[in-house]
Amino acid sequence: MLFNGRRVRIRPAEELTEGESLKIVEKMDDRDLLLYLGLTNDSNPLYIQHDFTAAAGYKRPVVPVVMLTGIVSSAVSKHLPGPGSRVLEQRFRFPEAAWHGSTVSFDLTIGNVDLISRTVLIRVEAADEENRTVMAGELVAGMAPVDGGNTEISALGAPDGGMDERETNSGRG
Repeated sequence: MLFNGRRVRIRPAEELTEGESLKIVEKMDDRDLLLYLGLTNDSNPLYIQHDFTAAAGYKRPVVPVVMLTGIVSSAVSKHLPGPGSRVLEQRFRFPEAAWHGSTVSFDLTIGNVDLISRTVLIRVEAADEENRTVMAGELVAGMAPVDGGNTEISALGAPDGGMDERETNSGRG
């Protein structure tokens, strides 16, 4: 995890355990939706126009599924397994639409750790405050090899990460 935005710790695959889990709760707010629309130039009126959404048979504007997968991808690269990991493959279903303005809880659980291929299978379930499943599936993340046992490295180009001798990354997760 980043420490003051300057140091990261690469978590070795050997530290991961089957059943380990992480819960992330995110509010699907206007700001994030507008950023998505601006970055992707996706002009689907289903995502922003209330009258169109109602005419299309939806309760409220719909959250684009790429926003949900982005939250999961961010959780993988920041927390489980963490810095140095990346999504290699993903299989998700979106049985219910996530509504604009809703709060979604994402549960990520390690299903398998393969130390030989340095990959981890993570199961993902996401539900809104009405307990409707808005995302379900799994992904495979590749993990960075730990070089020479050094698991803490400088981030953002600082040669020493800008840390002084009193700052450590212990106890951070």
